[in-house]
Amino acid sequence: MDSGGIRRRLALGAAVLAASGALALTATGTAQAAAGGCAGREVRTLPFKTGITHVYKRDGYVCAVTVPRTPGPARLMSVSVQARGNRPVVDAGRYTRLAGPVTVHAGHRCVWIKGSVGRSSVSSGWILC
Repeated sequence: MDSGGIRRRLALGAAVLAASGALALTATGTAQAAAGGCAGREVRTLPFKTGITHVYKRDGYVCAVTVPRTPGPARLMSVSVQARGNRPVVDAGRYTRLAGPVTVHAGHRCVWIKGSVGRSSVSSGWILC
């Protein structure tokens, strides 16, 4: 088997393992689910007063989720990812566990990440250039 086939099998195994871990966390009621549905490795953590926005990158794609610091009732949450030169992709609404995931193809372009929970928010500026 060539090295590309081995990499694909390892990536598939890692994805299955990550998905089963996320299901286990969700089943126990943990508000901060593993990657919240994002593939890849975590490249940034953007903390703010009421939440944390996690940023992941894989093969030119950037994904982000925003989770509240404390579990509770549904509240306004949002996450957005904008690749330079494109419009932002946004997930906003009243959620209990997380906003997102939001994924964009950035290639080698900079991205701007925003996240909010309630009245507090974070804005990254242009990153991952």
